[in-house]
Amino acid sequence: MRIRFYIDPETESPHVENHGITMSECVEVLENPGHDFASSGGARIAYGQSRSGRFLKVVYKEDQVGDGVFVITAYELSGNELKAYRRRLRR
Repeated sequence: MRIRFYIDPETESPHVENHGITMSECVEVLENPGHDFASSGGARIAYGQSRSGRFLKVVYKEDQVGDGVFVITAYELSGNELKAYRRRLRR
């Protein structure tokens, strides 16, 4: 799967890095998501755990070019969102 990342025009680096997430962590979650579902505006959301143990939420769209995806943003789950994800995993 081909994965492209949104590049922040201010920092000229992938936007996910602004949230302390590496590109490799995003790839890990996209390749093996715990949950993946459609969201508003044609976006999709993948929840999963990286090899380093962090629980992440990755927002992406199916890439218009080929069979890849375009990652919009990602961040580490915390608080109620993390609790809800862990509940879904138990089901």
